[in-house]
Amino acid sequence: MSAISASPAEHPDAATVQVWDLPTRVFHVLMVVCFAGAYLTAESETWRLVHVSLGYTMAGLVGFRLLWGWIGTTHARFASFVRGPRAVQRYLASLLRRQPEHHTGHNPAGALAILALLGLTALLAASGWTTYNDLAGEWVAEGHEAVANIMLALVGLHVGAVLVSSWLHRENLARAMLTGRKRGAPQEGIRRTWPSLAFALLAAVLAFWVWQWFGRTI
Repeated sequence: MSAISASPAEHPDAATVQVWDLPTRVFHVLMVVCFAGAYLTAESETWRLVHVSLGYTMAGLVGFRLLWGWIGTTHARFASFVRGPRAVQRYLASLLRRQPEHHTGHNPAGALAILALLGLTALLAASGWTTYNDLAGEWVAEGHEAVANIMLALVGLHVGAVLVSSWLHRENLARAMLTGRKRGAPQEGIRRTWPSLAFALLAAVLAFWVWQWFGRTI
């Protein structure tokens, strides 16, 4: 269960602890890169293979994140941060009061964004695969484009929420996702960052890209 405490602003001397493991952080960076690349190459026939490869990669990353959400480290598990409507309402109300609840892991509102982004990615990949293989009519292609635009809007909203939350919490949440460290009590930190798994994830993605690109030309 995600720990809740007073805002770090009330405890400026609080130490940082390791919250995000390396596979979670690598997943996050890869998702950003893949979505940005896929969106930018969506209208180009020249870059179609890149677009498709990035889409497949996102589908694989969602599969990894779902699995890691069950067996991963404490703050990566869905059980630690996915909460009901009341928790979301309470957290948002604390933001409006400018006395935000401090969650060592994801906050309840952020959890909703994460679930929505994972779901949209799965829908995006499925509709893209269907379109690429000409298994349905034009309506699927149009739906694929619509889902991509919805996801772009949600990403923008998510980034904006991170910036606002960082200001209210007086804690750089974007940097925390890169470094893996946030303010918290020592017992809230994770013991292992799983660098070997992160390396395996990155290696698998790179190997897939090489196979997609060169395997079709050899």
